[in-house]
Amino acid sequence: MSSSDAPVRAAGLRTRSGNAMQRTRAAILDAAASCVEHDGVRRTTMGELARTGGVAKATLYNHFRTKEAVVSALLEARVEALVVQCRALAGQDSHVPGPSAGAGTGLAAALEHAAEALAASRPLRRVAEQEPALLAPLAVPGDGRAWAAVREGVEAVLVGGGAQADPARVELVLRWLLSGLLWPLPGPAARVQAEALTAALLAGASSPTPPGRASDARSGRGLGWPAST
Repeated sequence: MSSSDAPVRAAGLRTRSGNAMQRTRAAILDAAASCVEHDGVRRTTMGELARTGGVAKATLYNHFRTKEAVVSALLEARVEALVVQCRALAGQDSHVPGPSAGAGTGLAAALEHAAEALAASRPLRRVAEQEPALLAPLAVPGDGRAWAAVREGVEAVLVGGGAQADPARVELVLRWLLSGLLWPLPGPAARVQAEALTAALLAGASSPTPPGRASDARSGRGLGWPAST
């Protein structure tokens, strides 16, 4: 069959369809955040998600088969958005060579922003206050997409802020952020701790590790966590 025999697809059809699917997915995730904030994870149902998101139940099931899948997707989306924000903040002082007076400003701002975002997340605070057992899986690094995004995001933020992205530093940031799940930091404390943590992270930071090179951090080897299998 020649190229002229191939079926002709209407221009822009795939793009419009893809945009519609993205809007539907975004509406579902927004609904999930609202439902978890008001009712918690356990009391949230697929029917409620569909009603709150303004979509048919069949449409919801076309995107997600279970409530757990919706919540996981919400977590992944929030993590990815936070990583983008923190990378932008960390890169603010990337032009500053070495441990000069301005070095670390962007990194400290990124860490402070991450801590404040955890503290300000109303769905997360609802779960922490009324369903704390559900946070246990989040406190143990795993192999899911959200954890992969977290690890890679921490590496990128460290590099963008002028620090090494070695396993020890990645672990330090992860442990600090995880402590905010059950013990959120208020604004002033978040700034003080972020600045202190930045000073520790920049100590000896002469040759930053490019993102993707700290494989031990992603697998958990050398961090006191079981290695991925």
